[in-house]
Amino acid sequence: MRSVQDHLAAVLASVGPVAPLDVVLRDAVGCILAADVTATHDLPAFAVASRDGYAVAAHETAGAGYASAQSLPVAHDARPGAGPLRLVPGSAVRVASGAALPLGADAVVPLEETDRGTARVAMQRPAVPGQHVRPVASDVRAGAVVLEAGTRLGARQLALAAAMGRGRLRVHPTPRVVLLSVGDELVEPGTHADRAGAGVFEADGHALEAAVRDAGAASVRVGILGDDRAVLREAIEDQLVRADLLVITGGLSELTHDTVKDVLATMGSVRLDHVAMTPGQRHGFGTVADDLASDKAVPIFALPGHPVAAQVSFEVFVRPALRAMAGHAELFRPSVAAEAVEGWVSPPGLRQFVPATVLGSPDEGYRVTPIGDPSAPTVSALAHANALAVVGEQDLTVHPGQVIHCLVLEG
Repeated sequence: MRSVQDHLAAVLASVGPVAPLDVVLRDAVGCILAADVTATHDLPAFAVASRDGYAVAAHETAGAGYASAQSLPVAHDARPGAGPLRLVPGSAVRVASGAALPLGADAVVPLEETDRGTARVAMQRPAVPGQHVRPVASDVRAGAVVLEAGTRLGARQLALAAAMGRGRLRVHPTPRVVLLSVGDELVEPGTHADRAGAGVFEADGHALEAAVRDAGAASVRVGILGDDRAVLREAIEDQLVRADLLVITGGLSELTHDTVKDVLATMGSVRLDHVAMTPGQRHGFGTVADDLASDKAVPIFALPGHPVAAQVSFEVFVRPALRAMAGHAELFRPSVAAEAVEGWVSPPGLRQFVPATVLGSPDEGYRVTPIGDPSAPTVSALAHANALAVVGEQDLTVHPGQVIHCLVLEG
């Protein structure tokens, strides 16, 4: 039997970031930057007004605000987008926020501190050099690295790239994950199924489709395939061309009617193992070459068909692989150490993953409570959990007050 650590190590050794691409900004959202972004120019490239008002030479406003109120003629209007004007000595330029500061000016007097004159402007107080002015390169200096490779690109980072004039960025693109659900017994939710046992609503594909997106990847759910070897093999080969990673659920039992093990055994480097964990001991993983792209080997996961086992296996093995393929430095969910509110029994030699509720804070500590029967976790229990309590292979019993490491699924 293979340990969880060994199986995870084999998975991570077989995957790496998807080859970088240059993409337009809107397609870079959520991606990991593959190359540093270096400023080609200062930002701003010239001094800029940060308020609507009047650009002046501060020393020429020394008498403003006294009984003999000083006023200056208004020589021009300056608007954003135009190059800097030149300030005529002894005058002011009406300037909009974001417009280039006229050459010779060193301050902006806000509108509300003036009489808002159009031909001449009187000011309430003298200006101070530098007031309401954004100096050259006050945001970014030419030659500086403004975004480092490895950065996840969100709204704030894209704003900076756009402000630097970058219309495209080199990123590790979002991995494309193809999902296949296998089993003659499966029926699509929303269609007829005999609740006496003649059909099972297909839950894995829908759950994993959401889990893939939550991990930051793109999902393609192909749907349900029956237990037919030829059909399954053809479907896998057809999907390799568009998949960066392929996930198959179900069909892993060692009985003759389950066909996934037979098909995968003849493809690429895929191997089937009993992994020392519960739920979900039977797993398949390996890579299969895409015949249409000789340099492309697609990782394939075969996960247990039970919905709880499939989702736990995804969290433990598939999610870290997807994060690695997307170029993330942090591959794993956050974890906390929590005291067990109640005890339970854990099977010997297996790492147990128990749907649980974790409550608390870093200051007061955390408490973990299992949901349902830890020995037989249900879909309902997992749906109400915010964490997986992880019990080691050597622990046969969890005692109240015992500290358990918990994988946090949501805040």
